[in-house]
Amino acid sequence: MSRTRTALLAAMALVAGATGTAYAVVPDGVGAAAVPCTVAYQVQNQWDTGFTASVTVTNLGAAKSSWAVKWSYAGNQRVTSGWNAKITQSGSNVTAANESYNGTLATGGSTSFGFQGTYSGSNAIPATFTLDGVTCNVDGGGPTDPTDPTDPTGPGDRVNNPYSGAKVYVNPEWSTKAAAEPGGNRIANQPTGVWLDRIAAINGVNGGMGLRDHLDKALTQKGSGELVVQLVIYNLPGRDCAALASNGELGPTEIGRYKTEYIDPIAAILADKKYAPLRIVTTVEIDSLPNLVTNTGSRATATPQCDVMKANGNYVKGVGYALNKLGDVPNVYNYVDAGHHGWIGWDDNFGASADVFRDAATAEGATPSDVHGFITNTANYSALKEKNFTINDSVAGKSVRESKWVDWNRYVDELGFAQAFRNKLVSTGFNTNIGMLIDTSRNGWGGTARPAGPGATTSVDTYIEGGRYDRRIHIGNWCNQSGAGLGERPQAAPESGIDAYVWMKPPGESDGASKAIPNDEGKGFDRMCDPAYTGTPRNGNNLTGALPNAPVSGHWFSAQFQELMQKAYPPLS
Repeated sequence: MSRTRTALLAAMALVAGATGTAYAVVPDGVGAAAVPCTVAYQVQNQWDTGFTASVTVTNLGAAKSSWAVKWSYAGNQRVTSGWNAKITQSGSNVTAANESYNGTLATGGSTSFGFQGTYSGSNAIPATFTLDGVTCNVDGGGPTDPTDPTDPTGPGDRVNNPYSGAKVYVNPEWSTKAAAEPGGNRIANQPTGVWLDRIAAINGVNGGMGLRDHLDKALTQKGSGELVVQLVIYNLPGRDCAALASNGELGPTEIGRYKTEYIDPIAAILADKKYAPLRIVTTVEIDSLPNLVTNTGSRATATPQCDVMKANGNYVKGVGYALNKLGDVPNVYNYVDAGHHGWIGWDDNFGASADVFRDAATAEGATPSDVHGFITNTANYSALKEKNFTINDSVAGKSVRESKWVDWNRYVDELGFAQAFRNKLVSTGFNTNIGMLIDTSRNGWGGTARPAGPGATTSVDTYIEGGRYDRRIHIGNWCNQSGAGLGERPQAAPESGIDAYVWMKPPGESDGASKAIPNDEGKGFDRMCDPAYTGTPRNGNNLTGALPNAPVSGHWFSAQFQELMQKAYPPLS
């Protein structure tokens, strides 16, 4: 249920209930009482004389309007500065009290804070923590003494950024298709995500590789170094309530099947000790939770299907269950899908989406510590960085936000959005060290023909239209976009707060069919994939910009692959 290995206090033992809830064993055996709180203490970075650490406390007792966490150091550690809490120290005793903005701590809720400190000699993790005077269970996050390699409690389960110092798994099935395309050998060795988009995909579809096949192949690719395997967890009940092309096999109420036939078998395979040497990144339920904010209720973009999923809670329950079960595996790194700037970058959506993510991260036994980070722009086209204008520009007396393209969004590109949204997520209680992934598989745009500068300053619209890299007709267009190119190649830690640029959506796999095509995958025909369709309120009733003759979503689309290579930025050599 947590992001780190659990260390039990000597005074209590934990028994995991069927739902993942933890209980303290009462010494006289009369009954069980709920553990009042858990604390996860992680040393994030450490050097000869100093360190940074994060602390996440989860309240399992009555709701609180203020809180204070206390611990004592066995060594000479001194806290020198902190964030998201008022931290004071007297001798070896440390107190971290809430700030004015994060005092509320609901039952089952978590809050995180961090600090920098100094030490010499040993930097042992404190053995005991209290929340408002009550002893908590400790979720240790690594060896009792991270400076001591012989510590019997063993090494920490997770590194801060799984991509740092690691290769990333190249899916041989995708690589073979890419290499078979003219010019495709230029990118056939790039790592892409493995999509588990239905129950059958766990064991392999139509003779293809299943999850164990991919993990076994990853062990071969790993060699003596570190290797990341990227999995897409994608099979929620009532999946993609606003996009028929990617509907799934499970009906809106089939949360039980999602748990027992989909998540549980995946978690069991990932927990096999054979695969412990791998760093397994899971990107959890693409294009799901933001629908509960933007496509429900009285909004013009609402759909009956999304209203149903908000009412029954199965998106939140499903994501929470996945985070809980997958987060129990010590070498799994959960990243939750966070849409993209052209979806939740508006004021009405930004904070509300962060709140929904927090709801999911505290559902079905999950805690925010089960979330290693978030991923944006998966299966989308938003430009990584628009360099010819910024959100702060004004032209002819009008802000860039007033242009038809930006349309009052707070962000003009994906990098700025991802960094800002990370900060917002931390403010709602996620760990201070969460990282972001940005999918750059299809957001290059323009190749060698990119605009060299902004457009004419005649109006704010001419300024934007002449200079923007993203050439979609409307930012709401998402299906097989004409003119799109490969973006930045996958790489670790490219910018502050960004764990990696990734190609989670394999280039060349269709977003959806251009016309109705019967299939046994539960995927419907979405008119947003029809090049002749004139749109919906979600794309301002514009043409879709979709390529013609596209196959069912997930199937190989040669014409798209060729265009992605042709329009790639940076260009392919």
